[in-house]
Amino acid sequence: MKYYLIAGERSGDLHGSNLIKGIRASDPEAEFRGWGGDMMEAEGMDLVTHYKDTAFMGFLEVVMNLRTITGFLKKCKADILEYQPDALILIDYPGFNLRIASFAKARGLKVFYYISPKVWAWNQKRAWKIKANVDHMFVIFPFEVDFYKKYDYKVDYVGNPLMDAIAAFRPDPDFRREHNLDDRPIIALLPGSRKQEIIGMLDTMLTTQKHFPGYQYVIAGVKNLPSTLYEQYLSSGKAAIVYERTYDLLSVADAALVTSGTATLETALLKVPEVVCYRTSGISYALAKRLIRIPFISLVNLILEKEAVRELIQDELNETNLVSELRAILPGGSKHMVQMQDYTRLAELVGGAGASQYTGVLIVQYLSK
Repeated sequence: MKYYLIAGERSGDLHGSNLIKGIRASDPEAEFRGWGGDMMEAEGMDLVTHYKDTAFMGFLEVVMNLRTITGFLKKCKADILEYQPDALILIDYPGFNLRIASFAKARGLKVFYYISPKVWAWNQKRAWKIKANVDHMFVIFPFEVDFYKKYDYKVDYVGNPLMDAIAAFRPDPDFRREHNLDDRPIIALLPGSRKQEIIGMLDTMLTTQKHFPGYQYVIAGVKNLPSTLYEQYLSSGKAAIVYERTYDLLSVADAALVTSGTATLETALLKVPEVVCYRTSGISYALAKRLIRIPFISLVNLILEKEAVRELIQDELNETNLVSELRAILPGGSKHMVQMQDYTRLAELVGGAGASQYTGVLIVQYLSK
């Protein structure tokens, strides 16, 4: 069968690549085409558009790029109609994918959604739109099942796909040597995968460096962004950088400063103490505060229903607070052991590996009915 997948960011590319493996295990002759990134392409998907060209962060940024986004939507719709897939599989990325779902459903295509949009966080009425346009939704958090029940919409809970990636990860014993890292303990900086995030986060994160002279700072870089975004930090000697090796970096890190997103959950599941950092434009933040109905921005805290990791947002993201929180979570710090205990509970709640395989089986089964 033919599958058309759409992922709009780095985490979606990771989960999409694992889902392709899961589908192929049940449908060895499967063909894949779609939007995503390097990892999905490496698994055999015919890549139409890379997510690096379509990722816009924040309300204001989306508004400023509406014409570009409209162009992408037209391109995607035309490509879907030409390809005529047996199934359209949407991966998170709700602003774009919910529009595509409506378009595809109206044309009689089978629509699957893997990793629900966070409709439980804001604009909950979108659940009605999902029910109308998505044939089968595969959710990765247990509480999402109960949320959708309120809309009389049955969803499949498949577990969290991050556990697939983490279970498959094997630390590289030569990682430090290969990247010219010395024996000092490491503070990892995960500033995100979007240009706006890098610009808004790295300078602030690095203000803490002079307070921890015994540590080396290492940036988790991504190759889909211009190297010039990172070069100023390398030339100044402020930090080292490793590209596309975030898990290996975290495996040797004593702590991490992490931009809010999927990386906060990955860091916690890899048992690395962290501080969550987030800053966006003033307008985007003001709009978000009015619309978002959840008490936390990090997945770690949402799943645990408590502030297990400190979230420094907007004006709270400053040198003083970062230094204080880093001291507290580093080995020997006042919050270190408590955070590690919370991480153990988090892993229990998230569950084991197998989400991608299970979802692939379900998709093939639903198509066969």
